[in-house]
Amino acid sequence: MQNQTPPLVLTFGAADPVGAAGIQADLACFAAMGCHGLSVITAILISDTTGIEDVQNVDADWVADQARVLLEDMQVAAFKVGYAGNTESIAAIAEVMSDYPDIPLVLDPFATSMPESGEDAEEMLIATRELLVPQATLLLLSAVELGRFAETWREAAPDRTLADDAADLIRQGCQYVFVTGMPGEMQEVSNTLFSEEGAIRQDSWQRQPGSFAGAGSTLSATIAALLANGLDVPEAVAEAQEFNVASLAHAQRLGMGKLIPDRHFWARESDDNP
Repeated sequence: MQNQTPPLVLTFGAADPVGAAGIQADLACFAAMGCHGLSVITAILISDTTGIEDVQNVDADWVADQARVLLEDMQVAAFKVGYAGNTESIAAIAEVMSDYPDIPLVLDPFATSMPESGEDAEEMLIATRELLVPQATLLLLSAVELGRFAETWREAAPDRTLADDAADLIRQGCQYVFVTGMPGEMQEVSNTLFSEEGAIRQDSWQRQPGSFAGAGSTLSATIAALLANGLDVPEAVAEAQEFNVASLAHAQRLGMGKLIPDRHFWARESDDNP
């Protein structure tokens, strides 16, 4: 007799050899939440724990074909879109997503650790805002990233707040904007979830010591997996933050660079406490 199929989550992103971020991190988070991960590779990284040395983008047609073949064969419960690679791939992903408007989409488009791409970076932000943000269930940005994103549609304005910029994105079609690293106490990390009603959830966490790679990927992938499990957005955001904090608390130094979140800390704890 066939066992019940776990929720399927399809992620678009870069292949990270370290497993700190990108596809490998997403798949680990999906598994930790009881989901089966499917993946579309948008780029291949040359990297170690100290950083990313180079990136090779995958052709946009290949990105689209990877997704179409999977989606014709299997029914997914949620999508996550991370680093897309270039504007052509953003357009290809957006076209695929437009055929599945009822499936939750978590959008985590920034990759601050990527090598600078100059004018291309600005074009990618604009393409993301115009093509993917209107389709997103939840857009995840740090406070710094939100400021950079906002510069693609408005002039600098000292009286503007992060809440104003989040409201603009929601008016552009995104259902929720989740902003991490909001201004607050020095020893705390403050995160705020915005909807069309304004700020609907605010959480503060003790700042973890050390420098990490992959914290943002852990957070967005876990939210996507929890949505696939049927949680509503505010509840998924709350539980994903708890998991992220625990993953960082158990982070490991695998090399000479940054700490890597341990997304399977719970399995090792079970082994230690039979």
